[in-house]
Amino acid sequence: MSMLWPGFLVALAIVPALVAAYVWTLRRRRPAGIRYSSLGLIREAAPRSSWIRRHLPFALLCLALASMVVALGRPITIATVPTGQATVILAIDVSRSMCSTDIAPSRLEVAEQAASSFISRQGSNRQIGIVAFAGFGEVIQAPTNDQEVLLDAVRSLTTGRRTAIGSGILTSIDAIAEVDKSVAKSVTDTSTTVPPEPVPKGAYAPDIIVVLTDGVSNTGPRPVDAAQQAADRGVRVYTIGFGTANPGNSLPACGAQYIGNEPFGGGFPGGGFGGGGGFRRGIDEATLKQVAAMTGGEYYAAESADQLQAVFDGLPTYLILKHEVVEVTVVFAAVGVLLAGLALLLGQAWRPMP
Repeated sequence: MSMLWPGFLVALAIVPALVAAYVWTLRRRRPAGIRYSSLGLIREAAPRSSWIRRHLPFALLCLALASMVVALGRPITIATVPTGQATVILAIDVSRSMCSTDIAPSRLEVAEQAASSFISRQGSNRQIGIVAFAGFGEVIQAPTNDQEVLLDAVRSLTTGRRTAIGSGILTSIDAIAEVDKSVAKSVTDTSTTVPPEPVPKGAYAPDIIVVLTDGVSNTGPRPVDAAQQAADRGVRVYTIGFGTANPGNSLPACGAQYIGNEPFGGGFPGGGFGGGGGFRRGIDEATLKQVAAMTGGEYYAAESADQLQAVFDGLPTYLILKHEVVEVTVVFAAVGVLLAGLALLLGQAWRPMP
């Protein structure tokens, strides 16, 4: 459980202050001394429940006050409910390195085969979108449950220069936002657009992004910045690092129709960052793992066609549920009122007769 207005919890300090004042008041009261011939007479005369009757109303009142303060903080809980519609965005790296032949016939063709098999296994209530990214991200197919259209989109993938993983994630967010109005579009300029309020931790949209890449982001927004935008919207990102340490040759005809025709020369104006050197298998696994962890997703590694197929088979699409934020303020307020009323009733019923 978390709070929408946690600052109000500072008021809980009133409770120990009241307890201290109550104890201090009791100590100041010094009853007049009376001599008795035997302590046994006192034990027989005093009812065993006198201590409870004396202090229980005050204790209930303190609990009522604490419950009311918690209600002011607007407590919330995350409820998991089934959803009739879920969206999966397949964001596929189509940089030139995807033409490598270390995974025959090429990384791109194997990725297309795995994506096509994944699409064919999905039910009619699952919308799938296709995003391709090289030097920039582009929606190849908006989310749909028409499998033939999706398969045609996958087969039409062509390659370009550079790798913009962050752009692929942001483009995927925008594709989700088109069909799920509870998800805000990505923000590229915070000076002109106010970012949406982040969802509470643990609240996830019924939408996921699957990013498949064989390299290192070297242009466009940083992947971790894009992942933060996904996390703020409750969109989980699952990342796949695909390829081996020895890329082998590159197919010359792999996406040749697109080479040289990329906007901005294959990247965004102003260049990029990072590089491929020093990374195991040429993949920035540390960043991919961080992206997945930030958003509640998971990172997978695949070095063969069979491993990639197993990754797609194991994607938790059957577990896609909607996580709703439920405010439970009224529960704490009701408990506070009940405890306060009980304290007053007991105080009146147990008050000593004059």
